Amino acid sequence: MQLRPLLAKLDALADFLQSPLLLVIRLYWGWQFAQTGWGKLTNLERTAGYFESLHIPMPKINALMAGTTETLGGALLALGLFARPATVPLIFCMLVAYYTADREALFAITSDGDKFTGATPFLFLFACVIVLAFGPGKLSLDALRGKAAATPAK
Repeated sequence: MQLRPLLAKLDALADFLQSPLLLVIRLYWGWQFAQTGWGKLTNLERTAGYFESLHIPMPKINALMAGTTETLGGALLALGLFARPATVPLIFCMLVAYYTADREALFAITSDGDKFTGATPFLFLFACVIVLAFGPGKLSLDALRGKAAATPAK
């Protein structure tokens, strides 16, 4: 029995699954970001109060910025439109969330991996890093835009 043909089939299957997996990640986590951001924006006073309790400077402005970034960035992520650029401010928001709200988990990254990966920002951050590294996949508006740009005008 040859191993190469089996490995080639496994590679083909993995390639086939890449775009659907990226679609599921984008849709789920984009929606989660958008919902979380919208919650911040529609409860701005409560969010600003929470930010103030974390000693975040200018809590209302920062709550507005975080909410807007998460809402718009989440929508772009879900659509796969400017997906890679959208992940950059979302990653920044999650790093700030780790530093301000889950600092103990952030600093446990090397000593207690479970604490780090169990913190609320982790999966949001992880989804963004996946899309940043691998792109939004073929089932995205970015891929559709790329095809339209590659088609010569008649």
